[in-house]
Order: sequence, then structure tokens, then C-alpha cells
Amino acid sequence: MNRVFKLMLPLALALPAAAMAQDTLKIGALVTLSGAGAAWGQALLYGAELAADDVNAQGGLEVGGKKYKISVIPYDDKYQSAEAVTAANRLVSDDKVKYIIGPMGSAPALAVQPVTEREKVIIMTLGFTNKALSPEKPYSFRPNLTTEETAPPIIAWLVKRFSLKKVGGLFPNDESGQQISNDLAKAYEKAGAALSSKEFFERQRVDMVPLLTRMISSGIDAIELDGNSPATAGMIVRQARELGFKGPIVRNGGPATPEIVAVAGKAATEGMMVTSLQDPDNKEVANYAQRYQDKYKKNMNGFSPAFYDGTHMLFKAMQNAGTVADSTKVRDELAKLKDYKGIQGVVNWSGKARYGIDHQVASPFFISEVRNGQEVTVARCDIDKCVDIQK
Repeated sequence: MNRVFKLMLPLALALPAAAMAQDTLKIGALVTLSGAGAAWGQALLYGAELAADDVNAQGGLEVGGKKYKISVIPYDDKYQSAEAVTAANRLVSDDKVKYIIGPMGSAPALAVQPVTEREKVIIMTLGFTNKALSPEKPYSFRPNLTTEETAPPIIAWLVKRFSLKKVGGLFPNDESGQQISNDLAKAYEKAGAALSSKEFFERQRVDMVPLLTRMISSGIDAIELDGNSPATAGMIVRQARELGFKGPIVRNGGPATPEIVAVAGKAATEGMMVTSLQDPDNKEVANYAQRYQDKYKKNMNGFSPAFYDGTHMLFKAMQNAGTVADSTKVRDELAKLKDYKGIQGVVNWSGKARYGIDHQVASPFFISEVRNGQEVTVARCDIDKCVDIQK
């Protein structure tokens, strides 16, 4: 009896440990968490965290017969390239991650790619620059739409709606601002108008009055906000209205309405036209927004659903590849995903015609008018055209 007990004791002791044992899969979040771009950085981070909450609540992510607890490791790049490179090196060398949500900005994205591509680290970047995606950067994906996808049909609709001829825009003097201003100029020209006045500024600037004064005096019909962080866009709106500008203010590109209203006020933002990335009738996104509010005590930023879906797509690719260690296999399976059903609806990868590789998400988008501080959707769009919503 004693002999049997002694033989069984090690096994009995091992069983609870085996039942409790669970590997941890680290996911990096290289995003902006301080300064003017923090709302967008938080949107990316919170999307990844909420996706991780989903799988952890089910006991972990099952891949290749093992379950992994997801741990999201955030780093603040402060919207600066040097900070982003430092953080990327720490994530790769110290934290041993193979998957990163971010970077958020174009300049940080381009700065870290020499590291992430060399180390075969998959990134899910928000960066709007067309240089972020290419066949030479096979580990880089973009789960959000950019100005290059949304601007042409939206601008065609806006030019017709408001009979625009001359538009002015203020842009950050960096990779993002330069790229977005070029995309917008082409789109306005194609629509029969002109981005006739462009002013560039350093991201830390808060006094836009001299730039706006020069722009308004040139006789512009509208002001374009695309390319500016939420807080900066709010300052531009407030200062433009204080200078007496009465024309339309439009925002192609990144969602930021709650933050702009918070800075500029409801009166200044009344009638502002903005790009919306979410279907107003989508109950799944509405439920997600409530989760976001409940956990973080903040209104959801419109970029977040794209990175929530993008993180889940990454998890699905790991499961299809049967590995979390081989990022090349995961990359290949991620690129193969078709008709993926996320909270945004059905999404696919596209972009080969523009970027040489299908690593750009394709999804519907919308035009909204700000009324009493809230977005009211007025048109549904795809990459070809926008159509009025009949109320």
C-alpha cells in the first residue's frame, strides 16, 4: 500500500500544477498615450485589451493544442519617432514579443519598421502614410481605413453639397501631414475644387491664429481638418470661429468628434462634416462602445473597433497557423483571411493596386454632420461613391 501511495504521490501533486499551468502570450501596444494624440493611442490600446479580455474570459487563446493567456504590454511613443524606436527595441529584445498593435503615427511607423521587419514582428499600424505598406514590408498590416481610401468619394460629395471651390487646410509638418495634404489636394482637384491654401506647423503648436488669418484672408470656402490630432483639431475649430469664419469645417480621416467638441464647444462645431467609420445601425459596435465606456470611463474613439477586430483577426491567424511562435506562418494566415466577420461587419484585405500588397483593410464608411455635439449620419460610402441616406 505504501509503495502504491509513493508511486501515485508525484502524479497527484503534478495534476493541480498541470491544470493551473498556462502559457502567457505577450502582445505589444506601441501607441501614443500622452499629448494631443492620446485619444487615438488609447483607442488602439483599448481595442487590443478588450479583445484580450474576450479570449482570457474563455480560459485563454487555444492554439496548437495549448491555451495562452493574453497579456497586452503598452508603451507610450509620445507621437515621436525616437521614442517609438526605443519602445520597439524594448518590446522585441526585452519583452520578446512577435506581435505589436501600433504604431499610431506615420513617422513612428516608418521609424520602427526596420526593426520589426528584420525581426519578423507583425505590426498593426494606424499610420496613414502610403509608405507604411509595401511588398518589402510583409509583416506590416493596417486594419483601419486611411485618407487615401476615404477622401476621394467623400470630397466629391462635399464639393457638390457645398459648391466648394477653394479649401484651406492646416497640417502637421511631418510624414503624416505631408502625405495627407497630398492625398487631399488630389481628391479636391479631381472633384473640381482646390486645396488652395496649405499651412504646416510643428505638432506642439497651439496658437493657430496667424496661420488661420492668412488662410481665411485668401478667400477659402471651407477648412479641412484631416491630419490633425483630436485636441489640435479642436483648437483649430475654436480659433477659426473666433476669427469669424462662417464657412463649412470638414474632417476627412480619423474619428475625433467627441474630443473636438470637448475642446471647441458645441456652438463652434455645429454643422461640421466628418468621416465616420461605423455604421450607425450597427448594434455590435454600439455594444462595444458601451463596454469601452464601462471599463475606461471614456467615450469610444471611432478607431477602436478596427483595432479590436484587427486583434481578433490576429488571434484567428494564430489559430489557423497552429503556432504563436512562428510569426511568418501567422503572417501568411492573417493575409489569407477573407470575409472576416467582426463587429464592424464583414471585412477583407485589399490594397494591392495602391500599395503592391493586400495588407490594407477594406470596409464601409460614412459621412456625418455634427448636430448639438453628436454625429448624425447623412451618407453611406464605399471607395467609389457616397450616397445620401434617406431619412
